[in-house]
Amino acid sequence: MRRILFALFLLLAAPASAQEIKLATWNIAWLTLKPSGDPSLPRNVEGRTAEDFRLLRDYANRLAADVVALQEIDGEDAAARIFDPARWSIHLTDEADIQRPGFAIRRTLRVTPQPDLRALDLHPRARFSLRRGADILVEAPGGARMRLLSVHLDAGCREDPFGRDSSRDCQQLERQARILAQWAAARAREGVGFAILGDFNRRMSEQDDFLSILEEAAPLARPTQGLSSPCWADSRGGRPFISHVLLGGPARDWLVPRSLAVMVYAERARRYRQSLSDHCPVSVRLNLP
Repeated sequence: MRRILFALFLLLAAPASAQEIKLATWNIAWLTLKPSGDPSLPRNVEGRTAEDFRLLRDYANRLAADVVALQEIDGEDAAARIFDPARWSIHLTDEADIQRPGFAIRRTLRVTPQPDLRALDLHPRARFSLRRGADILVEAPGGARMRLLSVHLDAGCREDPFGRDSSRDCQQLERQARILAQWAAARAREGVGFAILGDFNRRMSEQDDFLSILEEAAPLARPTQGLSSPCWADSRGGRPFISHVLLGGPARDWLVPRSLAVMVYAERARRYRQSLSDHCPVSVRLNLP
């Protein structure tokens, strides 16, 4: 009897097992229902066919993520062509831009939308603006909570240093980095696990100016560190990541080691870089307490 009671005590005293979730980020490159030639689209952007949407749905199912940070989404109807509304909830930034950031979240998770990070859009009245950040609070069935921010930052400053003499794009990206640092610092003060994920349009070295600004506000884990992306790789090999997942607060310790994955497309013809995307989904797995 004592052995049985001791065994029961061990079971009761054991911590609850962690719940694993998969986070991904995917820029789906001008995902819109508008046809080719629509005046609101650039001239070189073609509308997708029914077959294109079928392939994208297949890849979304194969990705099997729990939360997908999205970029370049032209409304919920376009997102619903890839993510079945019966299984996914969609949250996008509240702006008229065709290239909106947002999220697809499995309905098994509780999501509470937060106000957009409006300050990221440095030119909100431009035809193609610099886009807000999509902000959500996610709660897993076990009660673990995590704050997530989907971003699509200024292009044109992939690796150049910041400074007064830098290009206009680099100066704008520096301003966006400082806005993100303020957001990260606020999450650190709350003590909540958080992630900033999306298309940063920035390669990040160890001494990168962009990364240094964020890490002054809060220490971060960067799973893409030191790695190359196989997305649309050719004979020269992979390219530096510009889509990243930055984990902060307790979430740094939730990262499953070596869980970073890039889902590459089986289709290799050049035309698929537009009909699918010139970006591939990037994912990590987390063990939530």
